[in-house]
Amino acid sequence: MANITDFLDPKDLSRLANHQVLARRVVEGFCSGLHRSPHKGFSVEFKQHRAYTPGDEIRRLDWKVFAKTDRFYVREYEEETNLRCHLLLDASGSMSYGSEDEKGISKIEYGSRLAACLAYLCLSQTDSVGLTTFDTTVRSMVPPRGGASHTRQIIDLLSATKAGDETDLGKVFHEIAPQLKKRGIVVIISDCFGDIPSILKGLAHFNHAKHDVVVFQIWHRDELEFPFRSWTRFDCLESAGLRHTVDPAHLREAYLENLREYRADLLKGCHRHRVQLFPMTMDEPYAQGLASFLAARGKAGMPVHL
Repeated sequence: MANITDFLDPKDLSRLANHQVLARRVVEGFCSGLHRSPHKGFSVEFKQHRAYTPGDEIRRLDWKVFAKTDRFYVREYEEETNLRCHLLLDASGSMSYGSEDEKGISKIEYGSRLAACLAYLCLSQTDSVGLTTFDTTVRSMVPPRGGASHTRQIIDLLSATKAGDETDLGKVFHEIAPQLKKRGIVVIISDCFGDIPSILKGLAHFNHAKHDVVVFQIWHRDELEFPFRSWTRFDCLESAGLRHTVDPAHLREAYLENLREYRADLLKGCHRHRVQLFPMTMDEPYAQGLASFLAARGKAGMPVHL
C-alpha cells in the first residue's frame, strides 16, 4: 500500500507547508472561504424555496411552483465555498519517456508526484480533490472528496498508474467533461502531444462548463533541446514496432522549428480559451515548480486557478 512519502519526500512536504498560506490565498481567489457560506447567492447550488416577499427579484421566481400552488416562491441558492479540484493525469505511452539524467524518472512518474503535491495541498486545506487517469479513454476516476481516507485512495491510484496506450486528448476531454457534475478547478497534467485544434476543443468543453482550467505541460529536456548528436534510434512510445534510426543532425533544425510553432500555437489557443498553460521540465523539482506557479499567480494578482 502506497504512502504519501512514496511520492513526496520530507523536503517536498516542508516546501509545500511553507506555501500553504499562499495556496490558501490562491484558492480563495476562486471560491470565498473554507466552508459553505451562510448567505445565499446565485452562483452555485440550489438550497430551498421560500415565499416571495416584496423587493425580491422577479427573475428568482419559480414559475413551475407557481403553476402547481398558485403561490409565488423564489429559489434560494447556497454559495459553494470549498474548492473542488479535478486532477486529470495523462497515462498515455508518450508519458513513459525518461532518461538517466533524471535518475530514471519518467514523465508519468513526474506527473504523479506533481498530482500528489496538488492533492496534498487541497486536502490539507480541507478542500476536496478527485483524480482521473486516462489514455485512449478514462482508465480510473476517483470523485472529489476530502479527508485522510481519501488521501489513501488518491495515492493508491497514483501508485498503480503506469503509462500505456495511445491517446486522443480532445476526445478524452469530451468524455470526461460531462462527468464532472459540479463546477471546480480542472488541473490537467500531460505532455499535450496531439492535434492542437482537437485539444483546444476539448479544453473549451471544460471552460463552457464553467470550470477553471490549468494545464501543467510536462517536458523532458531532450524534447526541448534535441541534444542527440550521433545516429540514434527513435522508438514510438504509443505504436509498438514503429521506430526509425536517423542522423539527428539532419533533423535538428526542422524539429526545433516545428517545436517552436507547436508551442506557440498551443499557448495562443489556451489564451483564447482562458486556459492557463504552465510548462514544467523534469529537471525542475515538482514541489518547487508548483511553488513557483503559486507565487507567480499570487504576485501577478491574476484570477487564480490554484
